[in-house]
Amino acid sequence: MAVSSDQISEIIPKLSDIGGFDVKRYLPTRGKKSVGPFVFFDEMGPTLLQNGDAMDVRPHPHIGLSTLTWLIEGEILHRDSLGYTQLIRPGEVNWMTAGKGIVHSERSPHATRDQTRPLYGLQIWMALPSDKQEIDPSFQHVSASELATFKEGDAKITLIAGQAFGYTSPVEVHSPTIYLDVKIKDGGLFTLPADYEEQAIFVLKGKGRFDGRLSKKGEFLVLPHRRLEVQADEDLHFVLLGGQALKHKRYMWWNFVSTSKERIEQAKQDWKEGRFPQVPDEDDFIPLPEG
Repeated sequence: MAVSSDQISEIIPKLSDIGGFDVKRYLPTRGKKSVGPFVFFDEMGPTLLQNGDAMDVRPHPHIGLSTLTWLIEGEILHRDSLGYTQLIRPGEVNWMTAGKGIVHSERSPHATRDQTRPLYGLQIWMALPSDKQEIDPSFQHVSASELATFKEGDAKITLIAGQAFGYTSPVEVHSPTIYLDVKIKDGGLFTLPADYEEQAIFVLKGKGRFDGRLSKKGEFLVLPHRRLEVQADEDLHFVLLGGQALKHKRYMWWNFVSTSKERIEQAKQDWKEGRFPQVPDEDDFIPLPEG
């Protein structure tokens, strides 16, 4: 699907599986590989995990990117090869930068697996700038109280990452970024900023008109580079994401992102031959895919 730069365009997702849990994948897609530094966008759920059901993404490697989990409902336990073990809840940020290489797992907490509980959230990857692809890996957890929450027009906004409306998120991004969580009551108005050359929105709940276009839950819209008016037709909840366009082409294979095909081939061999670091207290792992 070709995406025009002067009008709103919708991206249709494809279904994927993460650890026995179906997700909708909006980025990358055939006609749109990235929005600013965002090269990957998954919607997890919404679903109810029944007694014994769980999300279990076994240890797997990454290079050349940062990951960010934004939960609307539920809990996920993160473990990584740096030794971090961190439970994430709605309104909090787990920000993991892979750089030259990291391994992590994402699982439902064992303490609640015998309960019925919801799970709904977004997982994104941001490509690291070409000159930072091989930085040391790192992990940052940011609590909900550390994120700026403010009013703009009729919108209640949480700045997840980057900069917007004079605020800066404590999440340590590596390139110009905007990532907002926006809620507008029925009938409310809001003007989307045009501070970044590439931006998109994803509707989590409700209905609204974006530049007059009626959009509803589950729609991912790539926006033109101009200010757009939003009106909520019912209580509306969406995220706005984007940033500076990538200056160099990115290659993606499995969990690896790089400007170099050779670097991805090296990462494949490193994982296949056990040269990535291990996640403490995790013996299982996802094998290198075939093909």
